[in-house]
Amino acid sequence: MRELHVVDAAELALAYAAAEYAVALDGDALPLRVGRPALDLEAYWPAARYLFVSAWNPASQPHSDSANQAADERLVARLDAAGVQRHAAWAQDQAGRWREPGWLLADLDDALANALAREFGQAGVLAWQRGEPVRLRMLIARPDEAAASEHTEWVAD
Repeated sequence: MRELHVVDAAELALAYAAAEYAVALDGDALPLRVGRPALDLEAYWPAARYLFVSAWNPASQPHSDSANQAADERLVARLDAAGVQRHAAWAQDQAGRWREPGWLLADLDDALANALAREFGQAGVLAWQRGEPVRLRMLIARPDEAAASEHTEWVAD
């Protein structure tokens, strides 16, 4: 397991925003970047809205590969039960030292997307509407020291 050490929520948001994301579609890896439109993905897999979510490392605390795989299996079962369309995806740091698998989902409303991410202990997800730049949605309280970002939103309970 590779670890990403994060000191606080503001640092976590910066790390998530800087990470590289991709989705696997028919053998191609299509990149996703916070703040940039995902035009290739949207042309290839049309939907009204998109969500990248992972079940790995809940609360951004490193877990064993076996615990992460079990959480991912629960997430997949939950998605299957709900009939949610998905494609394999992943996130990694820019240096390639940390990589975390996840799923790109289509057409979940915001309330369901947030509930699903929280159910699996995630601090943040990527969420955007077709034709708009990819956005980072942090599901934890915004600390006072967090810098404002046009493409990061904070949605706390």
